[in-house]
Amino acid sequence: MSIEKELEARSGGVCELCGSSEGLSALEVAPSDGSSEQSIYVCATCKEQIQNPDKMDETHFNCLNDSMWSEVPAVAVMSYRLLKALGREDLVDMMYMEDDVKSWAEAGLSSASENVVVRDSNGVVLNAGDSVVIIKDLDVKGAGFTAKRGTTVRNITIPHDVADHIEGRVNGTKIYLKTEFLKKA
Repeated sequence: MSIEKELEARSGGVCELCGSSEGLSALEVAPSDGSSEQSIYVCATCKEQIQNPDKMDETHFNCLNDSMWSEVPAVAVMSYRLLKALGREDLVDMMYMEDDVKSWAEAGLSSASENVVVRDSNGVVLNAGDSVVIIKDLDVKGAGFTAKRGTTVRNITIPHDVADHIEGRVNGTKIYLKTEFLKKA
C-alpha cells in the first residue's frame, strides 16, 4: 500500500489538522524517513501555510486545539510546531508528549528566536510567556482603540529575528508592541 493510501485510511479521508476533505496530500514531518508514521495527511490550505510561514493564518489554525491531542505522533509534532510558530505557549504548555516525540518536535523548530535578545525600556531581558506593562498610551493602528498606560499584557511571545518588538493580546486583539513602551511586570 502506498504512503498516500495508508495516510488516507488512518485519517478517514480528512486533513489530520483541520478536518477538511479538500485537496488532500501527504506531508513529511521532518526529520523524516519518508514513512507514513513520520508523515501527515493535510489539506492544501494547511500545507500552503506550513510551507510558507509568512502566510500563516491564526484563525485557520484554531483547529489545533483538537489536533494537538492526536494519538498519532506526527500529527502531535506538527501541531506542537505550529502552536509554537503562532506563539500559543498556553496550548503548548498543556501538551503531553513522550520524550522521543518531543525531541522530534523540537528538532524541527528554527533556532532563530533563541538568538534574539529582547529587552524592555529598562533593559530587562524579556522572554516568551512573560508579562509586561504598557508605560504610555498607544494608538493601535487598524484596530480603532488605544492601549492604555498601565495595561498588563500577559503571556507575550517573541517574534523571530526582531529585537525591539513583542507580540501580545490587548483588549482581545493580538498586536505587536515596541519594547521601548513596555516594562517587565
